[in-house]
Amino acid sequence: MPEPTAGPSENRAYKKTRQLRINILFLAVFFIFVLVIVRLGIVQIVQGEEYVKEVNRSETDVSAYPAPRGKMYDRYGRVVVDNIGIPAVTYTVDRKTKPEDKLKTARELVKHIQVEADAIQKVKEQESNRDLKDYWLAAYPEKAEELLKKSELKKEGKEQYQLQLERVPKKEIERLKNSDQHLSMAVLFKRFSSGYQYEPQLVKAQLPPKDGKTGADVMLTNEEMASVSENLEKMPGLNIITDWDRQYPYGSTLSTLLGKVTTSKEGLPKEQMDYFMTRGYSRNDRVGKTYIEKHYEQYLNASKAKIQYTTDKNGNVEEEIINPGRRGYDLQLTFDMELQKEVEKIIEEEVPRGRGKAGNNYVNNAFVVVMDPNNGDILSMAGKQFRFREGKAPMDFSYGAFTGQYEMGSVVKGATVLTAYQHGLRIGQGYYDAPVKFKGTPEKSSAGNRSLGWMTDISALKKSSNIYMFKAVIENIPGFSYVREGPYKGTFADFNVLRNGYHQFGLGTKTEIDLPGESAGLSNEPSFPGQLLDFSIGQLDTYTPLQLAQYVSVIANNGYRVQPRVVKSIHEPTSETGIGPFYLDRHPKVLNRVNNTGAEIRQVQRGFEAVTQSGGTAAGKFPGLDVAGKTGTAQSFYRIPGTDRTVNTYNINFVGYYPASKPEIAFSVVVPYAERDINKDISARVVKAYADLQKKYAQSGTELQTPAEKEKQE
Repeated sequence: MPEPTAGPSENRAYKKTRQLRINILFLAVFFIFVLVIVRLGIVQIVQGEEYVKEVNRSETDVSAYPAPRGKMYDRYGRVVVDNIGIPAVTYTVDRKTKPEDKLKTARELVKHIQVEADAIQKVKEQESNRDLKDYWLAAYPEKAEELLKKSELKKEGKEQYQLQLERVPKKEIERLKNSDQHLSMAVLFKRFSSGYQYEPQLVKAQLPPKDGKTGADVMLTNEEMASVSENLEKMPGLNIITDWDRQYPYGSTLSTLLGKVTTSKEGLPKEQMDYFMTRGYSRNDRVGKTYIEKHYEQYLNASKAKIQYTTDKNGNVEEEIINPGRRGYDLQLTFDMELQKEVEKIIEEEVPRGRGKAGNNYVNNAFVVVMDPNNGDILSMAGKQFRFREGKAPMDFSYGAFTGQYEMGSVVKGATVLTAYQHGLRIGQGYYDAPVKFKGTPEKSSAGNRSLGWMTDISALKKSSNIYMFKAVIENIPGFSYVREGPYKGTFADFNVLRNGYHQFGLGTKTEIDLPGESAGLSNEPSFPGQLLDFSIGQLDTYTPLQLAQYVSVIANNGYRVQPRVVKSIHEPTSETGIGPFYLDRHPKVLNRVNNTGAEIRQVQRGFEAVTQSGGTAAGKFPGLDVAGKTGTAQSFYRIPGTDRTVNTYNINFVGYYPASKPEIAFSVVVPYAERDINKDISARVVKAYADLQKKYAQSGTELQTPAEKEKQE
């Protein structure tokens, strides 16, 4: 029988169903296609840049290499602080470096260099044993892992490492301490690990011998350097570069004030770490740590050479120099180094010579400051601390000229007279010098317990009359006349009046010199109002030798207090000989003018000129030299070293200027704990040394090397 065939209605239903399925399929394909397009759009347009970065993924690091600091020149263009290139071995960590790589290089390196004995000893004596523990954990990783429990393996890396540090067996540490090779490797491992990636770490440098030490224990020898060079391929990460060190053509002259620079091992001072790091320094960078090197760090600091290392996803590294580096800016100092040498020599000769005189057996230091009273240039600042008991050479103590303070005595009488003028004292006014006595107080007189007779302002300075100062002050500040055995009518407020007068000259206030750590002196509280008499002759407050030099400069230059300076200009570094172009000129700065007339200042100048002439307290000390000045002796006390016992003694001082008719220099000489002549002898030789040098410079054609002054002359 034939099969039954579908009817027309069934065919139509079948076709309809098939068409629906096809439509659904096309619709599904359409939606899929739309989704693919949308996704591609997101990938290419929205996230395309991120995917390109991922494909071309690379990491960048920058390495900085040392460049020399700026140089320093004296006022005549002579090099005072220079740089010397020195070979150095460095180690650099990159992204692939592992602890075992450092150990491998250290193990090889100890075959070629000798690690310094003091560094080994420091690691050996380290109380925490941290350096040895770090080394042991890196050298014995399997044993280090055994120090952790299974549950502790899930902790973070830092937590694990801290636990391991705490559990390093003591016997292992003791074993390392008994092995010179392990101790040496521990030192090297620490140096290798001290910095950041791509930051060269100094391992050992060929530094000039210091403190009399020589040999491999201090410096990288030529033999060591040659051996390392020949075997560099065995020590990945190691390199030999040219580092630098400071060089001092004038030796120890002015060494303290020039300042010190940290070593690469010291790096940045801990107390200033954040300050320097925020300014782009690295941890092992060398910076100025005292005086001029410290105060002018922002200029002396070099712009380091920088190399950029770019690592792609395959580990390939490309190098690119992004900064060739340059030396730091150069400084032109105000010092005359030949004068500085001579002044230091004078102190070293005169103090031992004067110590043999009666009353000078306690003297152990002396200071001299020489400055230009017109612009504040410090031509010389010298200080020496003697070690007679130890039998050793004197130490440089030049910083004591602005950080140490002493009772100065009668040298301040010029300021006393000028302050009295401000409050009513008349030019030429006289007083009779005879001992004075107020009710209930001891009698006071001028030096030697004698009467000097009738004194004017000029003769009072010439003879250093205490009585004149007493009467000039009490009649014009408290405002009463002296009556023997009468009551003292002043108050404690009078001290502030006289102090304010002294401050105008720089006494008892900072001179604002461009050096760190300056002392303002010490203002002592008076015990009773009548102590104003002692104060008026320099017997209460203390001042620095630099303050004395600024004070006498005010008298020399007709009333202007000028800021002292040790740097006069800053210059661009140059590869040529001599000072480069200007970067910054530090112009002289007048801090204030004293409240006195020209006639009043001239009167005190006459008094200072009389001091060095016939009959003055320094008469005959400056033969053939036109010097004006003032002597001073202050009561003080000296503490016997190693005991609590003190003895009464004196400070002997001198302030002056030369030539008196047209001052070129003002100077102060301070000799604590002495009684006789040393101050005057030093002063006479200092002025003569300056005068002789000026003649020598004139004959040889030596000129100031300051571009600004040359421009003015032109």
